[in-house]
Amino acid sequence: MAVGVKDVAAAAGVSVGTVSNVLNQPDRVSARTAERVQQAIRELGFVRNDAARQLRAGRSRSIGLVVPDIGNPFFADVARGAEDRAAEAGMTVLLGNSDESDVRQEAHLELFQEQRVNGVLLTPASDDLSSLRRFTDAGMPVVLVDHEVDEGEIPSVSVDDVEGGRLAVRHLLDAGRRRVAYVSGPRSVRQVAERLEGAQAAIAEVAGATLEVIEQASLTVLQGRAAGEALAARAEQDRPDAVFAANDLLAVGLLQAFSFAAGVRVPEDIAMVGYDDIDFASATVVPLSSVRQPARLLGRTGVELLLQELDGAEHDRRVRFQPELVVRDSSRG
Repeated sequence: MAVGVKDVAAAAGVSVGTVSNVLNQPDRVSARTAERVQQAIRELGFVRNDAARQLRAGRSRSIGLVVPDIGNPFFADVARGAEDRAAEAGMTVLLGNSDESDVRQEAHLELFQEQRVNGVLLTPASDDLSSLRRFTDAGMPVVLVDHEVDEGEIPSVSVDDVEGGRLAVRHLLDAGRRRVAYVSGPRSVRQVAERLEGAQAAIAEVAGATLEVIEQASLTVLQGRAAGEALAARAEQDRPDAVFAANDLLAVGLLQAFSFAAGVRVPEDIAMVGYDDIDFASATVVPLSSVRQPARLLGRTGVELLLQELDGAEHDRRVRFQPELVVRDSSRG
């Protein structure tokens, strides 16, 4: 039989209200009484019914986080940053993976709504945010992470991806490369489209430079390898002399394909730059140049914005960080 608050109160010789204060507002109870209650809790093996507490309070101590691909180390770092800040506020993070599906994303949001989370951090599966309005209109606080909407009615924390694309391609052009390929996921993904916009802006500044767009089905290592194999199969004069990959996973796949192909050397034949600067970018077979995003800071700032929303405090509703180019062997020389 489950041990309840009444059992703890009886064992400790105090009222049910005192036990409640020890659990929820310990500053209202003397240290001696609190220790007696805690001793009874330990001896009886009492576990508080947090679900019931949430129903009474109307909110939980949890924050929802929905990302499009938890297998991507970038989003794992975002989650780590969110967890760190949430823990400082006495909260936990519940993680959902949408797998770039609007349907799965909505299912996670519905579940979080049922669990009465304090709010949700969301990296949308697509630019279609119409279904999100149902949750925000119902009072669920939402902060967009690594994404923003032009109107700014939903708080957001993001990185200037147009500038990131410009940084990457300008670096390749400064190294003397003129035939640049942009290997990306679907252009319907906002980050992909914005990085392309930056790449095009850099190309437009240099006479004789060209940009070939190679659009893959997703932003994965396997898709990068497929793109790399197709490029390696071309005649040498038909290959680009530089590749900008929309993320590091694509870049890793490209590097794998080039390393197995005869006559394709990085950076001698094809210089490369990725995006995100995930942890193992520096440990690839040729250390990968990459545009760094402050992933943990994105997650941490997302929680900070959410806490400010919950407090009703005045705050910046849109926070945008600047990316940084990290140059390694894949684009030197």
